[in-house]
Amino acid sequence: MYNPAISLGQLSQSLTAKAKSRSLGWSAFLLLTLGFTAGWSGNAQAESPETAPPQLKDALSQIDAAANSRNLQAVMQFYGADFKHSDGLTRASMEQALTQLWERYPELTYRTELQDWTREGDEIIAETVTYITGSQPSESMAMKLEATLRSRQHFENQTIVQQDILAERTQLTSGVNPPTVDVQLPNEVRVGQEYNFDVIVKEPLGDDFLLGTALEEPVKSERYTTPADFALELLPAGGIFKVGKAPSTDEDRWISAVLIRGDGMTMITQRLPVVGSSSASKKPST
Repeated sequence: MYNPAISLGQLSQSLTAKAKSRSLGWSAFLLLTLGFTAGWSGNAQAESPETAPPQLKDALSQIDAAANSRNLQAVMQFYGADFKHSDGLTRASMEQALTQLWERYPELTYRTELQDWTREGDEIIAETVTYITGSQPSESMAMKLEATLRSRQHFENQTIVQQDILAERTQLTSGVNPPTVDVQLPNEVRVGQEYNFDVIVKEPLGDDFLLGTALEEPVKSERYTTPADFALELLPAGGIFKVGKAPSTDEDRWISAVLIRGDGMTMITQRLPVVGSSSASKKPST
């Protein structure tokens, strides 16, 4: 007779090991969602994709193509030696994280859309949204990845000198029937503010069991390549319902959840921007 408790226990052991090896700081994936653009020449100015110069549109296509073909050298040539990242990454650490990402997910597909651009002095500033999809081949159970990143790039002399992450969301699923979830999280919070993080499973559970956990982490560069530890617990309801509190400083957080049942697993991470008490909203949601 089918025993859902035994089945879930066996599945959770396997998937928990997989989950830990992937880390809950999934910006390792988004690290190179690359919200890229590239430099261009000319004096034109614009604020919308429709009026952007052809050189910029061509550059976006070229960089997506380089990422899709796993051409690391072609990708990194767009980053300056003194490149700065809002999460503390350097050019070297970004290259390392991208290498690890492509080793784990050798068939990722990148698609970048230009949202707007402007010129400020000697800099060109472009805001983009990048979509990443792909899967990880496995003899036991493949992992499917879907990610979205919104970012802002600063260019000098056709080189990216700074990248700021505005919003991000990553979802990993595995199994024949991973839970379909509805995530409720604010677009941003102010320092010290309480917030709700709800991850609700849409399908009826019936007699199935549900394991899961939630995790809040500070956004740090080392988390791009170092997994976070977590422990699963039996969930009494159809999802995760947590109340968190923003830190006392305006440092973004990664908010993550893992949900496992007998026939699949869903892992999800979203960035929670934390702004100062007098700051205006500046980090749009994806």
